[in-house]
Amino acid sequence: MDAVPPRVQVTPTDRRRFLQGLGLAGAALLTGCAGDTGSARPARVPDGVAGETTARFATPAPLRVGEPPDPSRPIGEDQLGEVEHIIVVMMENHSFDNLLGVLGHGDGLTLDADGRPTNSNPDGHGGRLRAFHMPTPCQFDGKPSQAWNASHAQFDHGTNQGFVTSASGPVAMGYWTPRDMPLTSSLARTFPLADRWFCSVLGQTFPNRRYLLAGTSLGQINDTLAGADFSLPPNGTILDQFRRHGISWKNYVSKAPASIYVWPGLLEDSWVGRHTPGISQFYADAKAGTLPAFSLVDPDFSKSSEENPQDIQYGDVFLSSIVNAAMHGPKWMSTLLIWSYDEHGGYYDHVVPPRAVAPDDVPPRLERGDVHAGFAQLGFRVPAGVVSPYAKPNHVSSTVYDHTSVLKLIETKWNLPSLTRRDAAAHDILDLVDFSAPPAFRRPPQLAKPAAPRLRSSCLTIGPGTVP
Repeated sequence: MDAVPPRVQVTPTDRRRFLQGLGLAGAALLTGCAGDTGSARPARVPDGVAGETTARFATPAPLRVGEPPDPSRPIGEDQLGEVEHIIVVMMENHSFDNLLGVLGHGDGLTLDADGRPTNSNPDGHGGRLRAFHMPTPCQFDGKPSQAWNASHAQFDHGTNQGFVTSASGPVAMGYWTPRDMPLTSSLARTFPLADRWFCSVLGQTFPNRRYLLAGTSLGQINDTLAGADFSLPPNGTILDQFRRHGISWKNYVSKAPASIYVWPGLLEDSWVGRHTPGISQFYADAKAGTLPAFSLVDPDFSKSSEENPQDIQYGDVFLSSIVNAAMHGPKWMSTLLIWSYDEHGGYYDHVVPPRAVAPDDVPPRLERGDVHAGFAQLGFRVPAGVVSPYAKPNHVSSTVYDHTSVLKLIETKWNLPSLTRRDAAAHDILDLVDFSAPPAFRRPPQLAKPAAPRLRSSCLTIGPGTVP
């Protein structure tokens, strides 16, 4: 079993060196999305821009932080018996429009009579650059950008008109098609799709993956650990709830458990390290029907996470392997798998992200030159959906989600107290499934075969081809 040692020494450094220290030498790295402009104007549609839409963060009845969904029931009591195994697969760095915009399912790009996207952004020279098909599955190294400042420039005070003129540059308007990503597209067409799933913050990977586990980034806005606060949030992470209430969990890792170690404080907990087996153990557990109650499955962040400059088709292959292992295991009938992306990667999306509930009173840790903004703002849309025998076939949900919706689902199932204001206000994802009807996918469907990556050379060497 290719397990990761439970304790890893991390020194204050940038994100690339951090991941290399976890065994990702030479890797293309994690990335992210971040959050709000305290001074931003309300989201609006710019005059004369077709296909630009916004979304409203309609919250359910608010709960107080630390309150379970059903205060009348015992904390830790299972409230969702149909689901024994929750699996979360979070890929990296793509917006909804970038991967699913021309799918023809959900709110994607606006197409003309010839099937070409009409969505565009100012090019900074008096013209507009229209969305275009990327010439290869490869990406640039370091572009587009989803850093805090770049993301806020792209948001452009609620217009989404700053992608090309931001640090992303012209490649931000690139997109891929179902032919490029057959498995991912088949998954989105077959099982329910969430076309209003936003990353939690207008920023990078680390802050967004922090929201997945704790409902806050605790002020983190970027992927550097230099000067970062290594402490854990006051109410801990969802892993603390698992430990407190005896809920089994594992973070299956392809090379290193970067998804949980965005909270460096967890590195000091050997109990956490004992729950980070290698990816081969996931396939063995799925086949044997011994998956834990909660599984977080990490791709190889140097090859198959889909971050630039990787060949994105390796991500299509990885997602196919995880989904098929879950569907064809003996516990399929009690499995619910969530797939998503941590942030948009700097790629264009036409839906203006809505305001949201600030998770806590911790302000962003800004440095000189950083955009002055807060955390009461969601980031851009990312592809996301659910795989389950009870999933609603061919369904598109436009309920507003962010990564804390995963926390809300966990809290709903085990009646656990919320960690922050954000997950207390979040929607769970149960409108994507129907437990009142016979399961539509009792027999797992035949999904499209994944991509067959043709580019044998490193994308870092050959590049993505010529873009406008």
